[in-house]
Amino acid sequence: MKDVSVLVSELMHSGKNLLFEGAQGANLDMDHGTYPYVTSSNTIAGQACVGTGIGPTAIDGVVGICKAYTTRVGGGPFPTELTDEVGERLRAFGGEYGATTGRPRRCGWLDLVSLRHSIRLSGISHLAITKLDVLSGFSTIKVATAYRIDSSIVRSMPADLDVSTGVEAIYDDLPGWEEPLGDIRSFDALPKTCRGYISYLEDNLGVKTAIVSVGPKREETIVLKDIFS
Repeated sequence: MKDVSVLVSELMHSGKNLLFEGAQGANLDMDHGTYPYVTSSNTIAGQACVGTGIGPTAIDGVVGICKAYTTRVGGGPFPTELTDEVGERLRAFGGEYGATTGRPRRCGWLDLVSLRHSIRLSGISHLAITKLDVLSGFSTIKVATAYRIDSSIVRSMPADLDVSTGVEAIYDDLPGWEEPLGDIRSFDALPKTCRGYISYLEDNLGVKTAIVSVGPKREETIVLKDIFS
């Protein structure tokens, strides 16, 4: 057993590359998430400094991992949730069941309001977008860009949980793709509309994509930018 903060400091000063991995989504953060539907700790990137005992200036970059659509386990606001056959299809094709409990995850279209919230809170510099293959077969893919609250349009997460529960998502419709993606190993080989989906997300989020995945296997991960070298 060692003092982790001392060990990490020694490794950094010796020129080692260190990767800190967090767990659970930003909206489950105890302070900045959708309280009380949160976990019992902080889940945003800043917690890596607190948990390991290093200063924030030691962090060179933050990779935000997100699915190509949105999921949530348990209660809490979910403006883009799909309770129809589309939501069932996302759940079935994405294998969206709790790894430990087997509880079905709630599924819906990608929510850029929530994602922008996560990017801001964690200072995300690059995205890793997973499960692109699950969206194959949709002629149209919806992406929520803002919320309607009564007569107002908002583009950031409401601080009031009661307000968050009653918002209406405002969508952009994007062209989908029919081709399965599981055998594709380069970004340029992805369908044009799939590449357009990634470009649309980058343009609207102001963050570049470093990694996309077209399946759960290691070889199904496509690296666009080597951010760990």
